[in-house]
Amino acid sequence: MKSLSQEERLAHIFEYLKQHRRVTVQTICDMFNVSRDTARRDVVKLVKTGTVVRTRGGVMLPNLTKEVFGYKERLTQESAGKLKIGRTAASLVKDGEYVIFDASTTVQFAAECLTARDVTVVTNSIDVASILSERDDITVHLLGGILNGRHRFLHGASTLEKLSEYQVDKLFLGACGITVDGLSYPHEEDGVVKREMIRRADQVIVLADHTKFGKRLFHKVSGLESIDMIITDRKPDEEILRVLSEFEVQVIVVEGETSNDSAFRQ
Repeated sequence: MKSLSQEERLAHIFEYLKQHRRVTVQTICDMFNVSRDTARRDVVKLVKTGTVVRTRGGVMLPNLTKEVFGYKERLTQESAGKLKIGRTAASLVKDGEYVIFDASTTVQFAAECLTARDVTVVTNSIDVASILSERDDITVHLLGGILNGRHRFLHGASTLEKLSEYQVDKLFLGACGITVDGLSYPHEEDGVVKREMIRRADQVIVLADHTKFGKRLFHKVSGLESIDMIITDRKPDEEILRVLSEFEVQVIVVEGETSNDSAFRQ
């Protein structure tokens, strides 16, 4: 590799971190054929940006994600991928089924794309309920409770009590963070509702665009063993694919990785 400026090296290191989460001083030396002193200066500059954490021998991306945008902001992020995921998810619902839709922007796209008839939907999302209320052939059970206005979900003791009365064919669950340890979310009050939703469903289908993989948030809801299927817009990295395979989780990647296949399926 030709000699690069520090700015160019830092850009390459950030790309490496996106895939591997962690980089050592020695790896930087090997990648760019630079001295350890130069690599250490790169590490110092990276730490000053505030986007990485200093570790023994290098840097890593923070494991805990703290910044979570409001619902309306999230609705516009990765919207093309979310629409493809939602359309694929909606196609899995059969006429006459009972399903749960959680309060997630990607799940909202699934509700918008729903074509099955005579479906009964349980939800704690005021937006999903509003969208499906326009359909005469869909029965909506909106779970009561306390409204989180910024993130548009209902929660609380009454939400859990009502939810415990139901059993459904499928749960469509959004994801904020997916790692080998499982699913995590920023709000505990939302997380406990999602955990009960998982208990109420015969099949758990997670809808997650590629930005959710590798993120870990405050409240862990479940391990990967609780999931039956993940629908996403890019193939996850090999480490998480391996763990998903161990738990027999089916992975569907919309707009597949090859020209011959419409979807990658594990």
